[in-house]
Amino acid sequence: MTIYQFLLLFLLWVCLPHFCSPEIMFRRTPVPQKRILGARVPRSDGKILHRQKRGWMWNQFFLLEEYTGSDYQYVGKLHSDQDKGDGSLKYILSGDGAGTLFIIDEKTGDIHATRRIDREEKAFYTLRAQAINRRTLRPVEPESEFVIKIHDINDNEPTFPEEIYTASVPEMSVVGTSVVQVTATDADDPSYGNSARVIYSILQGQPYFSVEPETGIIRTALPNMNRENREQYQVVIQAKDMGGQMGGLSGTTTVNITLTDVNDNPPRFPQNTIHLRVLESSPVGTAIGSVKATDADTGKNAEVEYRIIDGDGTDMFDIITEKDTQEGIITVKKPLDYESRRLYTLKVEAENTHVDPRFYYLGPFKDTTIVKISIEDVDEPPVFSRSSYLFEVHEDIEVGTIIGTVMARDPDSTSSPVRFSLDRHTDLDRIFNIHSGNGSLYTSKPLDRELSQWHNLTVIAAEINNPKEMTRVAVFVRILDVNDNAPQFAVFYDTFVCENARPGQLIQTISAVDKDDPLGGQKFFFSLAAVNPNFTVQDNEDNTARILTRKNGFNRHEISTYLLPVVISDNDYPIQSSTGTLTIRVCACDSQGNMQSCSAEALLLPAGLSTGALIAILLCIIILLVVLFAALKRQRKKEPLILSKEDIRDNIVSYNDEGGGEEDTQAFDIGTLRNPAAIEEKKLRRDIIPETLFIPRRTPTAPDNADVRDFINERLKEHDLDPTAPPYDSLATYAYEGNDSIAESLSSLESGTTDGDQNYDYLREWGPRFNKLAEMYGGGESDKDA
Repeated sequence: MTIYQFLLLFLLWVCLPHFCSPEIMFRRTPVPQKRILGARVPRSDGKILHRQKRGWMWNQFFLLEEYTGSDYQYVGKLHSDQDKGDGSLKYILSGDGAGTLFIIDEKTGDIHATRRIDREEKAFYTLRAQAINRRTLRPVEPESEFVIKIHDINDNEPTFPEEIYTASVPEMSVVGTSVVQVTATDADDPSYGNSARVIYSILQGQPYFSVEPETGIIRTALPNMNRENREQYQVVIQAKDMGGQMGGLSGTTTVNITLTDVNDNPPRFPQNTIHLRVLESSPVGTAIGSVKATDADTGKNAEVEYRIIDGDGTDMFDIITEKDTQEGIITVKKPLDYESRRLYTLKVEAENTHVDPRFYYLGPFKDTTIVKISIEDVDEPPVFSRSSYLFEVHEDIEVGTIIGTVMARDPDSTSSPVRFSLDRHTDLDRIFNIHSGNGSLYTSKPLDRELSQWHNLTVIAAEINNPKEMTRVAVFVRILDVNDNAPQFAVFYDTFVCENARPGQLIQTISAVDKDDPLGGQKFFFSLAAVNPNFTVQDNEDNTARILTRKNGFNRHEISTYLLPVVISDNDYPIQSSTGTLTIRVCACDSQGNMQSCSAEALLLPAGLSTGALIAILLCIIILLVVLFAALKRQRKKEPLILSKEDIRDNIVSYNDEGGGEEDTQAFDIGTLRNPAAIEEKKLRRDIIPETLFIPRRTPTAPDNADVRDFINERLKEHDLDPTAPPYDSLATYAYEGNDSIAESLSSLESGTTDGDQNYDYLREWGPRFNKLAEMYGGGESDKDA
């Protein structure tokens, strides 16, 4: 039976007269209705009002949705028991859809629906009906409310809120693991029949997944689904109403399910043995190669940690895990030597860092491989026996004496001969030299500790067969002291003795210095070279001595200066000594021993200036006069630069500046040349630098022509042949404009030198203020003739 046949039978059953008549009769009933406004209401006049009993009863109307007939759909009939059939009553309908969706025949009370009704839009309509007298328009029955309910039909299929769902589930999940729940909705009435009862089923995705019919929960259906075998699944779910029976409407949706990774695969090395090579010259930290274990998992489940667990090269090599590439980088841990060992073997292990305990049964999540590293020989530079050398030598050794030997060898198996040399940047004075064959270092010049106590040399060892392979070593030479310097006075002593000195009076304390540096320290002895009747030396035994007088009184007029030789000797071996001479002046002193005068001329000139001072003053005066005379002479030489007030030409200033040479094309502007006649009248000196600088007037650059070129060449030849020209480069500027000037002269001040006739006699008529201009330009013809 189809749905339409079922609906037709349902309509026939509803419309049968013995079951339910769509015609509602308004009939009297002796039973009082529940809807009573009031039993007794007292009035103000004292009368009691009694409510009239209702003469009709309402029932609900039912209407099927989605009516497809051409006529209006009949809903039901309203009828009052007071209707005699003579047309005196009028039925009125109001409420939801009254007059538009629902209409009533005011004479018969028949109600019709004017269009198709969708229950999903509105499930029921509430209306009000009333019967009134057509003539008096008074109600014959009270207004009452009734409801038209819309009966549902299965006209809506279940729908999913999403067309495509995305879900994930871990791989290796047990059967029945929940993946995702999908829910479909049906717009039909869930309280009427099975129109809204939805049942879920799976159309695509078996046998991997299943769905619960009532809830729509998708679950795994196969055990141990492996992501590494298949990662993506597409499942199609159907939702069907009418409890999934035949004839029900259905809707579908697609669920894309991804298996997420778990750590169920251990790392594996693709090779059991890996061979690497490295040069013996590789420095510590050099990466020599990498190893990588593959893991079928992804993300953190594939992270691997590498380590060296065994082998004969564990102390020579190290391994570092590179997080980005998941590789193990093998690096040099210690310096390598091909001659010592040529092959190393390592056992490298790769292990997962994140292990899931649920999958321990799958085996250990680690793997190992053997790495063999071959050391390759390189041509290494020579190696010195020490990292540095220290030689000590006395400064008095003879030139050519060997002070020490450096040793170096070629570490390669070929053992190439080594040649030694000195880095001359460390021995600029060439004091030392080295034997190129055996590395013996010897002196080539005398040594002097007092000039340089240390010499820091650099010795170079290079292979004879490959000179590019070289090594440097530092050699420190310490010069040991020898007593080869005699002591001397520490400072210059300006010594004097008073004329009134008494015997034994101290006039000077002396000390000495020695450039040598003996191990026991300095010790000096002072004595006189010969017995002196005037002075004596007393040694203080602390490297100082005192000079004492031996007689009573000195006369500077007889002897103004005494020379006292003093012998200074040291106590080192061999003993060195020297004689220093003290100059002792005889001076006049006061009673306190303070010096007043030490020269005999002071007695002749007790007041005023000395002869030397007068000579110095006279020389200063002469120098000042010479300077003044030179300045005046120079000022007179500069007079030609002072222009007369009557000279109205442009000021031409000469500068004693050195030009930029022939390549300096910016230094000379040919446009500055103007009139050759004006420059011939008054030539300026090139050897005088003017003090006042005049800014030359800029003119536009004139085009080059033969006239200007000839003028420049003539002037250049004149200067080259001029014997009075200064012996240095100078710049000569000429006010020359040249011929064929487009603009000619634009200055009215230079009109007196032009060929045009100008009459300036009218200037005299302008008053006394223009007399000067009239004098300057009034005699133009005479000036030109002159």
